[in-house]
Amino acid sequence: MPVLPIEPRPFFANKDRAFWNLQMAGWGGAFLLRAITAYANGQSWDFVVILLIQAVTGFSLSLILSVIYRQLINRRALVTWGTTALSLAIAAGVHAFIDGWVLDLARPRGGESGFLRLFMGIYFYDLTVLGAWSALYYAINYFLQVEEQADRLERLEAQATSAQLAMLRYQLNPHFLFNTLNSISTLVLLKQTVPANAMLTRLSSFLRHTLVSEPGGKVTVAQEVETLKLYLDIERMRFEDRLQTEFRVDEYAARACIPSMLLQPLVENAIKYGVTPQEEGAMISLVAQVVGSRLRVTVSDTGPGVRTGGSDGLGAAIPGRGRYTSTGVGLANIRDRLAQAYGDEHRFEIRSPDSGGFTVLIELPYEGASEPEAEGRRAPQPISHSSSQPSSPKAVEGVGQPQQAG
Repeated sequence: MPVLPIEPRPFFANKDRAFWNLQMAGWGGAFLLRAITAYANGQSWDFVVILLIQAVTGFSLSLILSVIYRQLINRRALVTWGTTALSLAIAAGVHAFIDGWVLDLARPRGGESGFLRLFMGIYFYDLTVLGAWSALYYAINYFLQVEEQADRLERLEAQATSAQLAMLRYQLNPHFLFNTLNSISTLVLLKQTVPANAMLTRLSSFLRHTLVSEPGGKVTVAQEVETLKLYLDIERMRFEDRLQTEFRVDEYAARACIPSMLLQPLVENAIKYGVTPQEEGAMISLVAQVVGSRLRVTVSDTGPGVRTGGSDGLGAAIPGRGRYTSTGVGLANIRDRLAQAYGDEHRFEIRSPDSGGFTVLIELPYEGASEPEAEGRRAPQPISHSSSQPSSPKAVEGVGQPQQAG
């Protein structure tokens, strides 16, 4: 997976242009400030020419220093700072010599000792100016490097998270296909070609629907419910009136975005461990509502339940008294996907009272569908639907039960 390009701050999008802009603004501003100060102190206009020569000298020496610093900035600290100090001392000496020479020509003081005193007085001033310029140069470049590294790290983390989400999503497809194809295989062995063909047709519709969304993308709750209904159409061919469903989705909850294929493993688990073990079947309920600024989704069934335990919030692999238990792929997959997508901002709980039944509660920050997503679709209406009717005139008898835990 390629790394996305780095996007620097607008001013530094073109580093060369930014450097020259800062150079002109910095040295031009320093010259202007000193010229105003000299005029306020009653200096003649000849002195402004001297200040201009000093500014041009500093500007030129800073260009030479920038070339040296560019070669030093990524070297070892001892080499960088040692060479920087030496270069700065030499540049300040050259600057002070030129400034002193120009001042000595303009206002001759006579004698070598006068020039040396003038040189020493100017040297520390020029050293301060060039030192401040050097500090600013390193500060800006280190800031840009840190920003680029932080940007690169953020993008790599985002891509790693996207890849992890895609991997978890892809894990669901063979998990679901194993169970469905096992049922179709049994139908073929029993020579029940009509229900087998119907199940294959609905399976293809379900898979086509899931291909529309990206593996790491998000869909609205309404779209997720549509996908669940396609899946339930397949399962009703096996269970007929043993499989009863109820959907209660508020209008605002229907617009909320969630990771695609988040709820299908929960319904699959409910069918496997709620409907399958009981002759009378079970009712599977899905409730989605907005509570404050959060979306709460609850998937529950009236099956025998499981014994819960452990610190991970998953069903413990401890057989209960006459109660179906499993840890499986589904719940762990959902927990990992939520952790990858929301970190500590999500809530994932399972509940299985002694009286039976099993409930999974998911709570996420509310995230409404964007305008482009909602464009071209009807405004979502509250979904309230109960069904216990089969999707085919005859339930499939003798279908082997899936062997893989949810």
